Amino acid sequence: MDWDKLRIFHAVAEKGSLTHAGEVLHLSQSAVSRQIRALEESLAVTLFHRHARGLILTEQGELLYDATQAMAKRLDATAARIRDSEDEVFGELRVTTTTGFGTLWLAPRLARLYEKYPALKIDLMLEERVLDLPMREADVAIRMKEPSQADLIRKRLMNIKMRLYATPEYLETHGTPVTMDDFSQHRLISQHAGTPQVAAGALLVQELMSHDIPSTLTVNNYFGVLQAVLNHLGIGVMPDYITEDFPHLVRVLDDVQSAEVPVFLAYPEELRHSKRVAAFRDFVVDEIMTYRRRQNDEAVTASAVAG
Repeated sequence: MDWDKLRIFHAVAEKGSLTHAGEVLHLSQSAVSRQIRALEESLAVTLFHRHARGLILTEQGELLYDATQAMAKRLDATAARIRDSEDEVFGELRVTTTTGFGTLWLAPRLARLYEKYPALKIDLMLEERVLDLPMREADVAIRMKEPSQADLIRKRLMNIKMRLYATPEYLETHGTPVTMDDFSQHRLISQHAGTPQVAAGALLVQELMSHDIPSTLTVNNYFGVLQAVLNHLGIGVMPDYITEDFPHLVRVLDDVQSAEVPVFLAYPEELRHSKRVAAFRDFVVDEIMTYRRRQNDEAVTASAVAG
């Protein structure tokens, strides 16, 4: 197949219009139309259904578009590797992680990364859906379980647990529960058990909801849970890393917590030598190490005070 015709076909399929594809490719509509006709003739198939409102891919067109889309992503990856052959860290890096970790832990720390690499452009994609790294839906992922996709470099960053937290003001007004039975006097704030989240967190919420708790507030992400807790609405189920930036929150019912949840950083094997990826990876690892040191120091101090 003619590579140039495939490039033009891909643009038309993306835009759904000869005119719009021509604008992107800096070609006239007639030139784009001729190339599409020539490609269809060479393949002896019809690639588009032509309608007054635009172009729609045929079944054969969908097959070809899947192939050109994969090619485009591979070329993007290659271009990124070529750009990363320079010594300077610059350009776009697409990072995906969960809404909770991205808003509550990662985003507040990015200032230190930008101080070191001011020409770096981070595209932060926060969603619970696991993006396909080998297909270049993102460059780097931070996820709450070990990635199962092949051809990924992965690094375990830390373990977290879901625990119960409230503000001192809330506990002063409503009292501090000593047992789960005391929750009859309190409001539980959590992610809804049916929303996408790590299994350990969902199991803890299901266990808590099995008790007779008269008032609840459920939110579809931990950022919303945190905002409700900070505004003294009740006792929230949240990941323990929030205590780093909200140290005034009080842990409630110390024996109630989820199983450990592993946190992994992963990126495609083909980006092994990417300077952007290495810069981001080293930044996250340094932040995690600092976080762990503070946790250990606090544990030692607490133990000394208790002793």
